[in-house]
Amino acid sequence: MSHLKPKDINLFVNKLYKQVKQTATGKMKFNHVDMAQKKTNQNIILYVGAVYGHMIDAIRKYEKETKEKYRIGLIYHSKQKLDEFTQSQLDKIDIILSCDLNNDDAIQETLLPYKDEIVTLTCRPESSIPHLSNIIPHLPYIETPTVESLAWSTDKIQMRKRLHVCNKRLNPKFTVINDDSKKSIRQIIESVGFPLIVKPSGLAASRLVSICFHQEELEVVLKKVFKKIDAVHKQTNGTWTPRILIEQFMEGNMYSVDAYVDRKGRMKFCPMVYIKTGREIGFDDFFGYEQRTPTILNKQNNDNAQEIAKQAIKAIGLKNTSVHVELIREESGWKIIEMGPRVGGFRHMMYEQSNGINHTMNDVLNRIGKKPIIPKKRRGYAVAMKFFAKKEGRLSKLTGIKKLQELKSFKRLYTNKKIGDMCRFAKHGGGSVFNIIMCNPDRSKLLADIRRLEQMVVIEVE
Repeated sequence: MSHLKPKDINLFVNKLYKQVKQTATGKMKFNHVDMAQKKTNQNIILYVGAVYGHMIDAIRKYEKETKEKYRIGLIYHSKQKLDEFTQSQLDKIDIILSCDLNNDDAIQETLLPYKDEIVTLTCRPESSIPHLSNIIPHLPYIETPTVESLAWSTDKIQMRKRLHVCNKRLNPKFTVINDDSKKSIRQIIESVGFPLIVKPSGLAASRLVSICFHQEELEVVLKKVFKKIDAVHKQTNGTWTPRILIEQFMEGNMYSVDAYVDRKGRMKFCPMVYIKTGREIGFDDFFGYEQRTPTILNKQNNDNAQEIAKQAIKAIGLKNTSVHVELIREESGWKIIEMGPRVGGFRHMMYEQSNGINHTMNDVLNRIGKKPIIPKKRRGYAVAMKFFAKKEGRLSKLTGIKKLQELKSFKRLYTNKKIGDMCRFAKHGGGSVFNIIMCNPDRSKLLADIRRLEQMVVIEVE
């Protein structure tokens, strides 16, 4: 280039500069396209532990309405057997992953090909929340609840301690024991008094929950609970250390509510649900016999319940999740029974029937930073009911199942026991014989069908 004139050199350099600039600009455009495509591919909704048919249906319904596209993924613990409901849906799931969810290296390796395509992480069963907590650190760039808040909300003891610091009025009197010694009995009587509730920490669905009115009864209950708690934890895939929470028995009407909490702690509440327990219909048990929405609470009581729920959720520090809160309305005001970082049982059907709420999809929308859709107009009145045998033993007779499906309010039936299966109370670790969902635009007609249902069903055991 030494023979070129300065003017020619300048022209050559300018031309070369333009070429480099064009190449760089083109490359930048290409990268922009790649980034947009990458963002489009971030559409995996990853469920932990289980996927049920209604989840798949809810997501596909939303896709049709919005023209958005999602892939449904499932990740489960390789040493854990999938439940029959999830097994039946495997052919409808886009991505199925299995590994040791208690092993960090295994989780990292399994998620590596998909981690940039996962838009959210969620789970339905309470028993899967410990595994959810193990996965969260490996997906740092999606919005999730904190691992600490999941632990505080699923361990009844930690929950009580957090609420106590935040606002003592949210809690009943309580204490914690690790054995059924005389010292523990004395501690219970001095700290809580009678009547009281015995609650193993970490178990859902009222398993091994009992009420005691005097010391002799307490001693018998604790002996039974400590004998059975290890077996029940194994059966329900529990991964926590069994401890016993003793609470003052709270008298009043029981309610629950589901809320969506976004990344800034802002909350949107679904309608309140009234709960009638097994104890109210003659069982010595606390399972949720009847769950009905909407309630007949007036606006002031409804607002007060939501305010108490807000305080409890903030005390636990939950965010980027759905929350199920159980409350009791005493003469002195509202108190918290417990809460969980998940949607409540049967709520997806109840809210769909009563208000047209796509509860399953709202759980996803909230986690990915979109506003949940909560229609205000009421469609009707919905109820979910659990039926247990009145005595423990092997199921010998179950009649009325076909006839109940002819009720005008009938929507869905879940049969959990067959003839010959063992029936146990929830307080002894057992489950219901069957569950039913009903809905009617007319509240009085729904109540009439509930009455007909109760009269036509016969459950007998040997």
